[in-house]
Amino acid sequence: MLITSRDTGRWVLPKGWPEAREPLCEAAAREAGEEAGLRGTVSHLEAGRYFYAKVLASGEEVPCEVLVFPLHVDKVADRWKEKNFRTRKWVSSSEAVRMINEPDLCQIIAYFCADPHSFP
Repeated sequence: MLITSRDTGRWVLPKGWPEAREPLCEAAAREAGEEAGLRGTVSHLEAGRYFYAKVLASGEEVPCEVLVFPLHVDKVADRWKEKNFRTRKWVSSSEAVRMINEPDLCQIIAYFCADPHSFP
């Protein structure tokens, strides 16, 4: 599942910031629910990590590291918190690689899709 970013509309994975002492994998699962309406079981093993430049409202770019955690989706909501701000789309791994601008994220997706069962 890819979603559009709120600011530029580019295709991305759901991602965000952990709250308080929330484990990173749980933060990833929560963000998938808020940003894409997805619920399921998240892996405690990351599929990979990449960096991107987050552009702040001031125009300043801040480097951010993103850890990617697989989510086995059990439920796709019709309504969710950010539905009015994003578009979501199920795509194949090859489509995702063509749609995403971050080369490192494309590598993570290709690696994961080659053997998704290696992430409990």
